[in-house]
Amino acid sequence: MSERTFPPLSLEGLQTYSLQDRPSKVRIEEFARPWQAGGLFKNFIDSLPAILAAQDFRAVVAAILAAAGNRKTLHWAMGAHLIKVGLSPLLIDLMQKGLITALSLNGAGVVHDSELAMVGRTSEDVDQELGGGTFGMARETAEFLNRAVTRGASQGLGLGRAVGEALLAEGFPHLEASLLATAAREGIPATVHVAIGTDIIHLHPSLDPEATGRATYRDFQTFCSVVQTLEGGVFLNIGSAVILPEIFLKAVTLVRNLGWPLKKITTVNFDFIRHYRPATNVVRRPTLEGGRGYYLIGHHELMIPLLAAAVLEGWGR
Repeated sequence: MSERTFPPLSLEGLQTYSLQDRPSKVRIEEFARPWQAGGLFKNFIDSLPAILAAQDFRAVVAAILAAAGNRKTLHWAMGAHLIKVGLSPLLIDLMQKGLITALSLNGAGVVHDSELAMVGRTSEDVDQELGGGTFGMARETAEFLNRAVTRGASQGLGLGRAVGEALLAEGFPHLEASLLATAAREGIPATVHVAIGTDIIHLHPSLDPEATGRATYRDFQTFCSVVQTLEGGVFLNIGSAVILPEIFLKAVTLVRNLGWPLKKITTVNFDFIRHYRPATNVVRRPTLEGGRGYYLIGHHELMIPLLAAAVLEGWGR
C-alpha cells in the first residue's frame, strides 16, 4: 500500500479585502472608560463598555425607565434568595417610588420575609439541623403563616395579601423590612406561588392544605391579571429557576388566549448561573411575537443593587 503525501497548500490566488471596508463587531468608541475617583454614579454607568452584558444592562434600565415614565406595569418576580442576601430594603424603596408595581414570590420568600418582620433574622443552618430532624421546626413561623393563610383564604384573599395584612395587624417590630407588609400598606399586588411540600410551614399540623391551595390559586389569577397589563411593560424574574418561570409562561398563553395584546414586552432574567426554564420561558418564548428578552448573570447581592441604583439615577425623583 502506497503512502499518501500532503504537500504544503499553496496560497497563490488567495482573495483578500481591505480592513477599512470590513464590517467589525467591536469599535473603539464602545470601549470602557477609566474611572475617575470622586465621580458620580451616572459617570460609572456611562463608563461601562457598550458591549455584551454591559449594553444589555443599559437596555434593561432604559426599558424600566420607559415603562415607569409611561405608567406601564413593572412586574418583579423573585425567589427567596434576594431576601436572604439582604436586598429587601432596596426593593421596598423601589416599591414606594413606583418602580415595582407588582410583586411575586415563591413560598420560601414568604417564610423569610415574615421571619424578618417577626424577629429581625431568618435562614437557619440546614446542614446543622437536618441530621437531628429539627430543620424547619420553628413553631412561631408555621403557626403565624398557616393561621394567616387560613384566615385570608376564608375571606377570599390571595396568599400574598393574606400574609401582608396579617403582618400589619400583628404589628411585628421589623415591619419596615417586610416586602409583603409594604405591598399591603402601599396597595401593591403581591402574589405568592407555592408547591405543597416545598416550604417548612407545610411540615406542621397547623397547615390547612385546602386553604393554601385556594389562596395560592387566587394569586395565580391575580398574577395573570398583572400579566394582562404587561404590554409596554417589563417582567423581571430574579432567582427563580422553576416555579415562577413556569407560572409566567402559563399566564402569557392564558392572557393571549383570552384575546389581550401581549407583544411589545421586555422580559429580564437575573441569576448567578444560567438555567433552562428562565432562559426559555422568560427570555425567549414570550418575546417571539415581539419585544425583547435579556439574561443577565451575576450574584444578586451585586447585580440588583447595581440595577436599583441605575434605575433610581435615571428616574431622578
